[in-house]
Amino acid sequence: MSIAPLTTLAGLAARYDAFFVDQFGVLRDDERAYPGANAALLHLKALGKTTVILSNSGRSGDYNAERLVGLGFDHAGFDRFLTSGDVAHDILARETAGKAGGTRCLTISSGGDRNLSDRLGFESVEDAELADIVIISGSEAETIPLSAYRARLEPAARRGVPCYCTNPDRHKLAKGAGTAPGAGSIALEYQNLGGPVRWFGKPHPAIYQHAQALLKHVAADRIVCVGDSIEHDIAGAAGAGLAACLVRTGILADRPEDDLASISAEYGVRPDFLLERFAT
Repeated sequence: MSIAPLTTLAGLAARYDAFFVDQFGVLRDDERAYPGANAALLHLKALGKTTVILSNSGRSGDYNAERLVGLGFDHAGFDRFLTSGDVAHDILARETAGKAGGTRCLTISSGGDRNLSDRLGFESVEDAELADIVIISGSEAETIPLSAYRARLEPAARRGVPCYCTNPDRHKLAKGAGTAPGAGSIALEYQNLGGPVRWFGKPHPAIYQHAQALLKHVAADRIVCVGDSIEHDIAGAAGAGLAACLVRTGILADRPEDDLASISAEYGVRPDFLLERFAT
């Protein structure tokens, strides 16, 4: 028995005025756009819908939007791109106003990204023994084992250095095929070492509050969240009191219905709808 009724993009558009759409696993994988995804975004805009791309990315929404455009997406297909990195920056900038100077930050990321640390005015360091703050925004666990991340972070965790995880995803789509541990898995290693972790992004509420603040006069019951992760997208939508649609691409694409039911039971949530793929 299906965990939720199967729907279509047209069916969702008939019921909802605003769409919070996940990036990885819904619109694209780690390397390319999914067929039909760009056309689907443009179709929603042609219907007068508001679309916010909501992504657990430690990098900014502007950076991610440019990456989407580079993959062939039309910027006219979405109104805003909001990331967990954006939310972390907004919150931490307020909290550290006037206090960031001299703060030494170790960033764990992919591709050498230190965008959040730089924007907050922190001094970047590589040695966990010297860090006052740890930011975990990305993962290169395709090539770096979790044990190596654990060993590198242990000196900071032992001293109780606060860690900000700006991408809670425990798994990510890997280059080529399959999955690899995500930034969330590295942050869990830090937490298991005894270090304090503060989480930003789905399923945590702040990103939904920020996204809803971008909408003008759209009631909560007219918003639907579209994602490929029960743990993050569906649970996050449920926690925010919003409808949720699980897309059968991305992180759970190869999992049978029985597995989806088990995962839903584990997190105590169920999607309102299932969508085979994000396309018209």
